[in-house]
Amino acid sequence: MQSLGFYRLDQATLTTILSACDRPELGFVNKMVHCLAVLNGFQREISVGNALITSYFKCGFSSSGMQVFYEMLERNVITWTAIISGLVQSELYRDSLRKFVEMTNGLVEPNSLTYLSSLMACSGLQALREGCQIHGRLWKLGLQSDFCIESALMDMYSKCGSMGDALQIFESAVQLDEVSMTVILVGFAQNGFEEEARHFFVKMLEAGAEIDPNMVSAILGVFGVDTSLGLGQQIHSLVIKRSFGSNPFVGNGLINMYSKCGDLEDSIKVFSRMPCMNSVSWNSMIAAFARHGDGSRALHLYEEMRLIDPEMGKYAAEQLILSAPEKPSPYILLANIYSSKGRWKERAKTIKRMKEMCVAKETGISWIEIENNLHSFAVEDKMHPQAEIIYGVLAGLYWHMIDEGYVLDKRYILSYVNQD
Repeated sequence: MQSLGFYRLDQATLTTILSACDRPELGFVNKMVHCLAVLNGFQREISVGNALITSYFKCGFSSSGMQVFYEMLERNVITWTAIISGLVQSELYRDSLRKFVEMTNGLVEPNSLTYLSSLMACSGLQALREGCQIHGRLWKLGLQSDFCIESALMDMYSKCGSMGDALQIFESAVQLDEVSMTVILVGFAQNGFEEEARHFFVKMLEAGAEIDPNMVSAILGVFGVDTSLGLGQQIHSLVIKRSFGSNPFVGNGLINMYSKCGDLEDSIKVFSRMPCMNSVSWNSMIAAFARHGDGSRALHLYEEMRLIDPEMGKYAAEQLILSAPEKPSPYILLANIYSSKGRWKERAKTIKRMKEMCVAKETGISWIEIENNLHSFAVEDKMHPQAEIIYGVLAGLYWHMIDEGYVLDKRYILSYVNQD
């Protein structure tokens, strides 16, 4: 549209584009569209503001989403729901709950989606008192039987340790699905009701309920040394039949289950056949060897794991980038991992991605306190009044280090820096 000369954009065009900006790597597109909204005079339009808040939070740019919210002159229920749910998505549960309280004290009435997000905030905070208050409001409004609300209430009560209330809602529910059953199963497991969790899972199987990987992962987590290996083997058969074996959480659960039930060899088989291993997989297998008194194999596996901290480091850094795309540290960590292995193309791509996301690296600073005075330094900093003396001392120390056998580690030198 832009290249064909359609310079005049309307609200529908902007909100439609923003609805597609739902991933961290599209954050820079979101900022561009925001600029277009300002240039075309739509930044105060409520529909555009709502779309900007939603897309900013989906991209992980929570501070930008908050800024749009505060700059809006008019707010409707969609605006409030967008900010409350966005804060929950960013795991800013306390801020989300504060916004919900602020909304209820105003003129705009929450809808079912707003209540759903507020209950998720209570789950994240384990805020039982606030959760009960929201439950009371839902009763008054007649919304407590809403399908999604029921699952959220069960989750809130179970995460707050009130399994009796969670079960009461579960047993009185008109309609149940995999989500609500998983909530109760995980609730039993997390609150120390391992036996009840196993019985509940068996009942689900006998009733012909649809089992998903989340349920299997949850039930495998409650297996201990006193648990029947036969039940674990039946669950493993179910995993094979349902093709859940590629799920790393299920695989990790099987490794732990077999290990805790005394079958180390089957733990090894599960580990060796896993198509995708994460750090938990390796830790589970190392723990299995240690649990069975095989310290030498545990140490050997640890050394093998170290040989492969690049792919695993990449996975960890990618997860950090997804959770905090505005922070420079994950990008720098990932770039350093690639540098240490001489993978310069991947390093360049990481730095390019960082620039596209408009993320700037913070300047590294060293400091030292002498006689209650703090002296700070950046790289090649010449601002200190005694800089000449300091650099003279450093030069002298450097040559002493060379004489003692110091060799410069060039692994982290950037590929485009002159090697001399």
